[in-house]
Amino acid sequence: MPTAAQALRAPSPLIPGDEALHAAMRGWLAALAQERRMAANTVVAYERDLRQFLAHLAVRSGPPTIARLIALKPRDIRAFMAARRADEIGGRSLMRALAGLRSFAKHLEREGHGTVAALGAVRSPKVERRLPRPLPVAAAKALTDADLHADTEREPWILARDAAVLALLYGSGLRISEALGLLRRDAPLPGIDAVTVLGKGSKQRMVPVLPVVAEAVAAYLAACPHALPPEGPLFVGAKGGPLSPRIIQYAVARARGALGLPDSATPHALRHSFATHLLARQGELRAIQELLGHASLSTTQLYTKVDAARLLSAFEAAHPRAGRIAAGLDPVQL
Repeated sequence: MPTAAQALRAPSPLIPGDEALHAAMRGWLAALAQERRMAANTVVAYERDLRQFLAHLAVRSGPPTIARLIALKPRDIRAFMAARRADEIGGRSLMRALAGLRSFAKHLEREGHGTVAALGAVRSPKVERRLPRPLPVAAAKALTDADLHADTEREPWILARDAAVLALLYGSGLRISEALGLLRRDAPLPGIDAVTVLGKGSKQRMVPVLPVVAEAVAAYLAACPHALPPEGPLFVGAKGGPLSPRIIQYAVARARGALGLPDSATPHALRHSFATHLLARQGELRAIQELLGHASLSTTQLYTKVDAARLLSAFEAAHPRAGRIAAGLDPVQL
């Protein structure tokens, strides 16, 4: 996986454009990674999208320059989007590509090069947001139960470690990167009711820690055979190095097979379950937004649709006349 440092390297000579354009690209990428603290994967994706756009322009009208970018017409942007769709690029990727181009255009404007007006005249592609796929309460609890993960192949401390990580995902609503980013000095142990995590965009937030979660972390630390320095990672791999997210993903894949759960039962589904189960128990939407670290309330509001869909499904399964309602009959007539 590329890193932010790799994204900040000088653009390849194979990328169309003169040195002034390449210098602007380097400055833009540096600003994304260092000033805006954008995730490394996003920086890499934006850089790739811009390279593809420049390559497209080079084929259509010759080597691009900053002046030519400023003079672009809306039809030039639409032609690029159409070409990407012809390559079977999905709407989400197109939306990200357009966001990256607009970001670079704003950088050019801040640097005094002028405005790429064409980008403001092109609408972002409409993308239907996928609903989160949470787990039922019983399934979420089962995935975080160390005893249900027990087997003869893995050591007890590794089982305790996996259970502690998953307990944080479901009990505190963390992303897997946030859980694995915790340091030993910040371990949420019994008596500690909150922990500060580093989320997307290097934004910190404080999340509550349930006693059962703290006990799971304590059980892992008691069993871990490795010395864990205060400034080192809280969760480590079999040889004592930083724990890879793939290990947790693999552990969940094994568990869902044993429990008969669908493929949607992933580590991130536990975070979705945290939000959905809170909402089902009258959790306040703004509070859930803060707990999840969502920048926009609209992202958190997706969980209201999940809860509404769950209630409708339960209604249709249980009500003796639900089949007639589902068929389109007026409920008043029933």
